[in-house]
Amino acid sequence: MQEVPREAAKAADGFGNDAVHDLRVALRRCRSMAEGFRAVDPDKDWKRMRRQATDLFDSLGELRDCHVMLEWVENLGTPAEPVTRRLLDHLHEQEPVLKVQAENAIERFDRKQWQSWTHSLPQRTSRLPMGSEVFQVLALEKLNAARRLQAPALKTSSSAGYHRLRIGLKKFRYVVENFLPQHHEEWKDNLKDLQDLLGEIHDLDVLGQTIEETCADLPQEARRQWELKLENERGARIKRYRETMAGENSLWQQWRSSLPRGTAAREASLTRLQAWSSFLDSDVRHGRRVASFAVQIYKGLSRVGILHDDIKNGCDLLRAAAAVHEVGRAAGNKNHHKKTEKMVGDLDHLVGWTRQDILTMAQVARYHRGALPQVSRLQSMPALERRQVKLLAGILRLANALDAEHDGAVRRISIGKNNGYVVIGAQGLRADSSLAEKIAGARHLLEITCELPVLVQPRTGPSTARRTKPH
Repeated sequence: MQEVPREAAKAADGFGNDAVHDLRVALRRCRSMAEGFRAVDPDKDWKRMRRQATDLFDSLGELRDCHVMLEWVENLGTPAEPVTRRLLDHLHEQEPVLKVQAENAIERFDRKQWQSWTHSLPQRTSRLPMGSEVFQVLALEKLNAARRLQAPALKTSSSAGYHRLRIGLKKFRYVVENFLPQHHEEWKDNLKDLQDLLGEIHDLDVLGQTIEETCADLPQEARRQWELKLENERGARIKRYRETMAGENSLWQQWRSSLPRGTAAREASLTRLQAWSSFLDSDVRHGRRVASFAVQIYKGLSRVGILHDDIKNGCDLLRAAAAVHEVGRAAGNKNHHKKTEKMVGDLDHLVGWTRQDILTMAQVARYHRGALPQVSRLQSMPALERRQVKLLAGILRLANALDAEHDGAVRRISIGKNNGYVVIGAQGLRADSSLAEKIAGARHLLEITCELPVLVQPRTGPSTARRTKPH
């Protein structure tokens, strides 16, 4: 971010090719940093910073295209060719106009606000160490998104298809460059070469479009000579791209093998969820305690035979729902559980998690408090999934109540089954406290889904789970 004002001053001194390029590179790095952190930290200043960087970046785009096309025309053409002369005349005529536009854009750039963000935004990044699982799974998301764009680009060879592929690969490259230094050291040369290839294909496509717009009245043979030049240059680069990126030994495979897979990818996405929640939830310790209690209850109920294997990924879904159950408070405490459901439901492309997983997670988090799940609210779900939501929400509701005061009074719990009761021993709980009253009210959903009464009672001693006789 500190580079941007310096590069802007250099660019404003004549708007030379290299200076404009360097300013756009600095702005692009800031945009990609902001996009990476926004995936986890929803602070609005990331979006505002990215928007201001994008406005200036886009304002310099036409001037940069003009410079690049001048280089291509000078390299591919000869002065005797009418298309070359027409292009050079057109580009030299456009350049001063575009420089004025760029100068106005730099003057509009809010340096004071930018300087403020230069101090405030870096302070928010300390919770996310370089190379963390959060950024590994973010890179995996960008890799998958970029790879999906390759097939249509290779199939159609359209300029739009290759442009989308270029942008997708660029987003992957910048996540690696910004947040995964070890991977970047290994991959940087290949990533740059591929980006250059796709960038040159884009340049040739823009130049071809410019020829159509400015040289339509020139002889067809003259235009055809240039079309052949562009086709040959473009075709050679597409061939090199295919050789590197198509087939079983492509770079896609190499990159994918170094990023989380299977269960590790799912765990990394959960870590990302936890990081996202930590930026939204003002009481992170409460969230951790609730998640710990929820998992202990789930595993305890499984151990005593109340839960069975028909709940697919139940513990993972519960952990995820517990991690995010309070994020709605960022939008205000009133009905925060409903806001949580919407915020979680709006999440997209969590690697290792299906869309149905995300929706289930959102509904479980929504019912950690408030009204009980109604049939009308869940009627679109199959019966098994409805039961899953109710059961996991019942566990989360009780786990949340165990730390209802947000003070960690309940330190440990144990789960057992005795005389037709589920017995939960809570170390630190006082029978005559307001917390005990809240816990008593929160156990109902779990009772009706388990079809067993749940008794939560104070206990002392070690944390090992054991069968406990109810009073």
